[in-house]
Formats: sequence, structure tokens, C-alpha cells
Amino acid sequence: MPTVGVLEARNALPRLIAEVEGGAELCITRHGRPVARLVPVDPTLDRERARRAAAGLRAASAGLSLDGLSLKAMIAAGRR
Repeated sequence: MPTVGVLEARNALPRLIAEVEGGAELCITRHGRPVARLVPVDPTLDRERARRAAAGLRAASAGLSLDGLSLKAMIAAGRR
């Protein structure tokens, strides 16, 4: 993923936006450290795909057990 410094990103934002609209992803850095990503927006939500994913998660979790533990109890134990 190409990187761009914050100053360059600020000065060249219209060009960078055009690149991202074309499908590119950019990493914005400050002093050489990544601080943000500029990625294209997915313009459509595929509701059928989301439904299939949710159904798959429900099917994958069917029959799973916490051996009598509750989620609340596990969270409380983790905080101790």
C-alpha cells in the first residue's frame, strides 16, 4: 500500500481522492509512522450477503456451550 505523508496528503488531497475513487488504498503517515488509511467506500450494502453471513454465524455457534458459565461471570472474572 503506497504511503503519503500528512503534509503531502493535505496539499494533494484532490489527487489522492481521485486515486482512491479509482480503487487505490493509501496509508497516511506522520513522521514515518502510519496514522490513517484512505480507502474507497463500498457504495452498496449487499443485504443478501449480510443475511447469509449472519445465518452462517448462527449455524457455527449452534451447539456451543460455555459449560454453565455466563458471559457476565466470565467478564467479571477477567476484571479481577
